[in-house]
Amino acid sequence: MSWKNEQITPSLPEVYASIDVPKTGSFWRKLWAFTGPGLMVAVGYMDPGNWATDIAGGSKFGYTLLSVILISNLFAMLLQHLSLKLGIATGKDLAQACRDAYSRPVAIALWLLCEIAIAACDLAEVIGSAIALNLLFGMPLSIGVVVTVLDVLVLLYFQNKGFRMLESIVAALIFMIFLCFSYEIAVSHPSFSQIVGNLVPKKEIILNPDMLYVAIGILGATVMPHNLYLHSSIVQTRDFEKSAEGKRSAIKFATIDSTISLGFAFFINAAILIVSAAAFHTSGNQQVADIHDAYHLLDPVLGVKMAGICFAVALLASGQNSTLTGTLAGQIVMEGFLNLHLKPWLRRLITRLLAVIPALIVTLIYGEKGTGELLVLSQVILSLQLSFAVVPLVVFTSSKKKMGEFANSKLVQITSWVVSIIIIVFNMYLLWDTLM
Repeated sequence: MSWKNEQITPSLPEVYASIDVPKTGSFWRKLWAFTGPGLMVAVGYMDPGNWATDIAGGSKFGYTLLSVILISNLFAMLLQHLSLKLGIATGKDLAQACRDAYSRPVAIALWLLCEIAIAACDLAEVIGSAIALNLLFGMPLSIGVVVTVLDVLVLLYFQNKGFRMLESIVAALIFMIFLCFSYEIAVSHPSFSQIVGNLVPKKEIILNPDMLYVAIGILGATVMPHNLYLHSSIVQTRDFEKSAEGKRSAIKFATIDSTISLGFAFFINAAILIVSAAAFHTSGNQQVADIHDAYHLLDPVLGVKMAGICFAVALLASGQNSTLTGTLAGQIVMEGFLNLHLKPWLRRLITRLLAVIPALIVTLIYGEKGTGELLVLSQVILSLQLSFAVVPLVVFTSSKKKMGEFANSKLVQITSWVVSIIIIVFNMYLLWDTLM
């Protein structure tokens, strides 16, 4: 079945087609025009919710689970390709496509699930930023949580400067995280032969129940549902030709941007696990699974002064980056599913308060231990929502009637369904195990 309605209001109308794409010129000039959305999406793959699973995997099992991070990233590259292809080929973001394809009650249900997932994701970012402020400046967690509300105003200010400005801020923060972890790897002296050797999956990952559990946690924390909505929208900020040839070119360059950017995300996630393995696993500290413990142990274990500070700076940059893209995804989801347009500052304030209020209550009552458990809960909620974003995405992009000549090939269809089923089964297992 083809689309019921032609798109009337474009996704993110205030920045739609606001960035010029050269009609002629070199490959690199065109690629530069499409560079940016991939970095904004990559942020979701290195957010504070991933840190705990990567730290636990490295401290407990050394370098063994590096292959799981690599496989997770390959899955992410495929799903983000489908997402950007949907946005470019149809002119609809994933939320708008769901509103068009499903009945209103189903669309409302999907919207509610997505809002819960975005609030959970925002919760992880609020907690991550508050923990980083606590580690760097001794700021109480509850005050750190309140301070994170202010970045809504910062985001609003910079979005008024143009979408390229937002992309530049994200790129700068990713570069900061990259520098911090390059330093961490340099001072932790990891075994490069073990790093390379463990990029190939080992059968013990499946045979060891404890290792399998952490591996599933890493996989579950990697693919973020809100990223699929986000990417299908922000690729439309480029003013590419709407002809078949123009769309084909846009999909090619956007896919290169996305794949290279997710390569950065792979480096960051792998670096967290590598540093944890080199610092904690080899020194006998194999029970480190908490961000606070990792921060306090890094300097004495490695015998340097800056490792802990770099770790906390990277965490703060990660939390701020994820906040920026998470609130943008919230706007896309509300406008796409409901066709409801709130003022951007109001929409962002609502999203942020949904995360801040539970985080503030937990930090006031339970303190540090409570925030750690809340971080785990946020990842469980994200795992639950993921299938409700992945399945429609694969269905839409596999449909010739909806995508025309841009529909997935048979090979991509089969691969997409296999990847989706693996992600869904593993996430359901993780959810069951956590709740039980």
